Amino acid sequence: MSTEDQYDAALSHGNDHPDEMVVDEPESRYTHTASDEPPTPVRSIEGWIILVTNVHEEASEEELQDVFAEYGEVQNLHMNLDRRTGYVKGYALIQFPTLGEAKAAVEGANGTKFFDQELSVDFAFVRPPVSEDRGRGGREGGDRERSRSPERE
Repeated sequence: MSTEDQYDAALSHGNDHPDEMVVDEPESRYTHTASDEPPTPVRSIEGWIILVTNVHEEASEEELQDVFAEYGEVQNLHMNLDRRTGYVKGYALIQFPTLGEAKAAVEGANGTKFFDQELSVDFAFVRPPVSEDRGRGGREGGDRERSRSPERE
């Protein structure tokens, strides 16, 4: 029964305030069970990329390179700059050749101080854990009510 039908039914049964009625909503098909598995890092085409946020606006690529070189070979480091001010926008993308080096950087540099700001470091690309009730795309909601187009005259 649609919400509109429930509203009409409440009016016909003498309910003077149908706006205050409680509508029984079906349980969402998008509810997920919590999984104990963390998201899985995913390799990009070129390597393992980590995202570093809360980077100070006056930091340089060389200084950030020195911090992350402790964890392995940095293949590429990119810091976006604000066009108007020329300062760092606050994040950087860093590429490592191996998963081990990228994991060491994420675990080692996350929460460290850099220019008096605490860095936040995580993988840029992750695959979320698969839940039991999550579909694989497409339109699987066969019992889902859909709105209808008005009848043509």
